Amino acid sequence: MKKLLLSLAAVGLAAVSFAQTPVSYKKRPSLGMNFLLKDMGTAILIDRTSVTEVLSKGQWTPIRDMSPGMSLSYYQGLSNYIDFNTNLSGSFLQYPFSYNSGVTRPNNSKFLLELDANANFKLLPDKYTVVPYLSFGVGTSMYAGTYFAAYAPMGAGLQINLGQETFVNTRFVYNAMVSSLSVNHFTYTIGISSPLKDREELVTPPPPAPAAPIDPDTDNDGIKDSQDKCPTVPGIAKYNGCPVPDTDGDGINDENDKCPQVKGLAKYDGCPVPDRDKDGINDEEDKCPDVFGVARYQGCPVPDRDKDGINDEEDKCPDVPGVRENQGCPVVKEEIVKRVNTSARNIFFQTNSAKLLPKSFKALDDVVSVLNEDKNLKLDIEGHTDITGGDKINVPLSKNRAKSVYDYVVSKGIDASRLSSEGFSSSRPIADNKTVKGRALNRRTEMKLRYY
Repeated sequence: MKKLLLSLAAVGLAAVSFAQTPVSYKKRPSLGMNFLLKDMGTAILIDRTSVTEVLSKGQWTPIRDMSPGMSLSYYQGLSNYIDFNTNLSGSFLQYPFSYNSGVTRPNNSKFLLELDANANFKLLPDKYTVVPYLSFGVGTSMYAGTYFAAYAPMGAGLQINLGQETFVNTRFVYNAMVSSLSVNHFTYTIGISSPLKDREELVTPPPPAPAAPIDPDTDNDGIKDSQDKCPTVPGIAKYNGCPVPDTDGDGINDENDKCPQVKGLAKYDGCPVPDRDKDGINDEEDKCPDVFGVARYQGCPVPDRDKDGINDEEDKCPDVPGVRENQGCPVVKEEIVKRVNTSARNIFFQTNSAKLLPKSFKALDDVVSVLNEDKNLKLDIEGHTDITGGDKINVPLSKNRAKSVYDYVVSKGIDASRLSSEGFSSSRPIADNKTVKGRALNRRTEMKLRYY
């Protein structure tokens, strides 16, 4: 470790031996703020072994085990290559007092306040973007408001020029123990500094100008006509005597217009009314400004009242959750279909008449029960005949029989809007009309349940 420190000192002294530039780049008084990490363990390991061993075994203290802190720095140039620097820093940590100090290491973190003064020996003047430097100084510390110590900070750093004499400074500092209560430790810092006041420029007054010919200012805007590109319209110097432009012609000049190429409103700083959800309907007219929608619903999506994932415009049953395969309606349960089909096979009429026989009422009452159990169900009633008698007789007969069933169901309190009836005569046979059995099957009433 001692060899490393002697090498740093030698390089620092060599830095000041460089030829001095005739132009002054001496740093002005500057103030800086820094973030720091205190490494109290690595230096102790190096003292016990060596830098090489610590590095080869990967024993350098990880960042997560270091103690963070902040510092306030003051800089002032002594020459182009040497800066004076003082730092006041604070951090919370468990101070590793040495065994010989007679002080027990604390069980919890306490505040460490440090003050140091340094000379920074730069390898290059401040006109360069990146300047390496070495620093040497003296310092003192106070721990937990009780323990005072002295140390000697020595380190290396990089100064990065951000322009206007504002610098980012990074430093790697070895704090060598001087007093009995101090310990060897490292400090790593990064921060930024800027001059405390503007540079005073020496301005040579210009020679008196010769008397100029009279140059009028027609629009009285303070800019003479010879330099005024709009001599009859009051303007400003920034635009060569012309008014501030309004490129999009919306009455809001470009300097106040956040959308100078698009017509807008003063309310939106010269921009058009926004459309947050990008649905083509501006937010002032959009009742759902954060959800993509359509104009016919004032910017809201097409509604889905029954929340079945099928919007109302495509949903044949918009108030009953259903499935897409059934156009948004529920699928009629198979057991209900069988129940109604069974009832349909037990509907009987007087021969050649549309009058229901009493033995049909039980079956029809069961159909009424089904419709009462699910108010969303609708029922289509169909009357069918065989070919006996011809259409002249069978068409009205099939219609009247379907209507008789319709009237019975309505009489039991079922809303007529849920029902329909139609007769199909002999046009839809389900069996052979040439046999007695086939004709009996074709003389039937069918009832079909649906949700739409």
